[in-house]
Amino acid sequence: MQLDDDTLDFARRVFQYARTGETAPLADLLAQGLPANLRNERGDSLLMLACYHGHLETARVLLEHGADPELLNDAGQTPLAGAAFKGDAAVAALLLERGAVVDAAGPNGKTALTIAAMFNRVEMMRQLIGHGADPRSVDAAGMPIREAAAKMGAVEAVDFLNQLLEPR
Repeated sequence: MQLDDDTLDFARRVFQYARTGETAPLADLLAQGLPANLRNERGDSLLMLACYHGHLETARVLLEHGADPELLNDAGQTPLAGAAFKGDAAVAALLLERGAVVDAAGPNGKTALTIAAMFNRVEMMRQLIGHGADPRSVDAAGMPIREAAAKMGAVEAVDFLNQLLEPR
């Protein structure tokens, strides 16, 4: 199927609205029937882009129009994992409030908590654990979160997990 230039420009504009947090024009399009779970060539949904780039209100509007907080991109990441990578507590809280599964993982088994630990986002780790994330989970290769964090040089995350997981 060959798309004309106007259609391609429209599609680029829609994804740019999500990426840059232009909530009003995106909300107008959603009200006109634009699918809330529209995805780009990398499998990133509009919600993934809004969450990854920290656009809380845009994410809220997408969720109100039925965006799926569990929709994985082609890399097997959820919007919550994107928020965890960025350390965005407000976006993570919104996703969790709207049904994101705290320990959801793609095929690689990496949860949002794993991502937060790998990138040394200790406050995000506290938030996710406070919502029930399992600090003892392992990824698809059997690697524990603490080991994944250590491999990435995330010293504070490893220290936090040591304090959390070691017997007192």
